[in-house]
Amino acid sequence: MHTELEEIVAQVGRAVKGKDEVIRKVLAAVLAGGHVLLEDIPGVGKTTLAMALGKAMELQYRRMQFTPDVLPSDIVGFTMYNSGTGEFEYRQGAVFCNLFLADELNRTSSKTQSALLEVMEEGSATVDGVTYPLPQPFTVIATENPFGSSGTQRLPESQIDRFLICLNMGYPSHEAAVDILKGSSEKNLEKVQSVITAERLMELRGQTEALYVADNMFEYLARLTEATREDPRVELGVSPRGGIALLKMARAAAMLRGGEYVIPEDVLWCIEDVWRCRIHLNAKARAEGMDVSDMISELTERIHAV
Repeated sequence: MHTELEEIVAQVGRAVKGKDEVIRKVLAAVLAGGHVLLEDIPGVGKTTLAMALGKAMELQYRRMQFTPDVLPSDIVGFTMYNSGTGEFEYRQGAVFCNLFLADELNRTSSKTQSALLEVMEEGSATVDGVTYPLPQPFTVIATENPFGSSGTQRLPESQIDRFLICLNMGYPSHEAAVDILKGSSEKNLEKVQSVITAERLMELRGQTEALYVADNMFEYLARLTEATREDPRVELGVSPRGGIALLKMARAAAMLRGGEYVIPEDVLWCIEDVWRCRIHLNAKARAEGMDVSDMISELTERIHAV
């Protein structure tokens, strides 16, 4: 195991009890330079996880609660007239930080969601025709409650595809629930100590991106991706961007375990989290009770690295 990265998991685990595997996957996405979508019911620790991760890596952190009245200018900033200087000045929006927590993203308007989409894709904010680069590293961790909740609107596929992984926190185990009851999350958050700096995170990202991938692994990833498009039960398969996302996460998985190259187990560790939101089954498959996780399991059992 990579010592620094495991220490980050341990520190975040002081605030988020019993969710070490989820913490590792979020950390892997950050290492891969991607963004994270946390889908779950309220109150399972999504916000606490993001805050603890920012603290462990000394990242400048900002949180925005998304509501129907949040405007794109709240995110990317705006220009205003300064009567003292007689000039227009740019005021930064909330995204100018290293770690941006978009809380309940599916409660805001499509226009505001699109503004965040551009920032995530480009790594910069454009206001009145002028582009302003964001600080590096930059990661968005967005949370959303189930679509059945009142006042929510579904994120479009194009926006979901911009997230590297989609995770569910889930309820804690019995032992973790007891630990949570014994100490409030606010107190536990104070216990989280810094492990690395933002500059060190950028170095680790560079090392992750440079990890060796053999030709047979590229073939393996391509065959998995193509299989999702050829399956008759699938209405929408994995795009080339989805294949690249899986490659990035597999590299980050190898980095987490301290490996020097990617192996099939790295792919299997993260494939469901990367592809679950990218595959849409047709009506017949859904009527037969199949879900995306079942289909991905079938693919990985049938297709192997050569």
